[in-house]
Amino acid sequence: MEINEKIKIAIKNTEVILEPSELISSYSSTTVHYYMIAVPMYLKFEGRSTDSETIVREGRITWQKPKLLTPSYMLRLEGFSEEARKALEMLAMEDNDLAMLLYKLRLVRDSEKMEIVTESLNTVLDKIMEKIKKSGDKHMAVIKGVDQFWDVSLSKFTQELMTKSAYYSQLPDMVEGNAIGMNSSGFPIITRDRAGIPVAAHKEIELLFKLFEKGEIKPSKLKSELDRWEIFDQYQDRFLRFFRKQ
Repeated sequence: MEINEKIKIAIKNTEVILEPSELISSYSSTTVHYYMIAVPMYLKFEGRSTDSETIVREGRITWQKPKLLTPSYMLRLEGFSEEARKALEMLAMEDNDLAMLLYKLRLVRDSEKMEIVTESLNTVLDKIMEKIKKSGDKHMAVIKGVDQFWDVSLSKFTQELMTKSAYYSQLPDMVEGNAIGMNSSGFPIITRDRAGIPVAAHKEIELLFKLFEKGEIKPSKLKSELDRWEIFDQYQDRFLRFFRKQ
């Protein structure tokens, strides 16, 4: 069986048993504590009962505050394949005000651990669910995954949570804050002020200017952000004024 087929099977057999009761925040970073449970693949080869052992993986995933951006902004970020860049160019030509969300995902490996428990998966699951219930933590998740491709199962969970958060949390919050509107086709578009600057960029730029003036970030970081929004001309005097004081 080809690797792509195995990945598809892993995705199909992944079950998110418990989702976080709160979605990814629109205004700050969010950390989700997850439990990944799976039946060890070696049990089948050893001829042992699938109820004899369970693999439990535990870790945390952190998302930084989601960023609202345009197709042109995306083109200025690194890491896209040639095909992806061409797709973004097409989107930018058709509607450069199309609103897109970028999540910066970070798997916190230092809190990740694995344990083999000599109990059935359902027994382990019951104990984990009871533990979560007692903790009252709103950012907990339990995923039933596939042992060999457990990271594929985790990827499915993260993608589904990001998509759900975008539609039911981030986009509504940004519409309410006038950062985005809707076009005639019902797609979210960037709201701009009279000077043509995206409303979503204002707070970001102001924050970076404050950090820049305090010496907490390098000038290149601020300059890059201005260039990505294609608004350096509007802020050029303010940016250069700092160096004239030196």
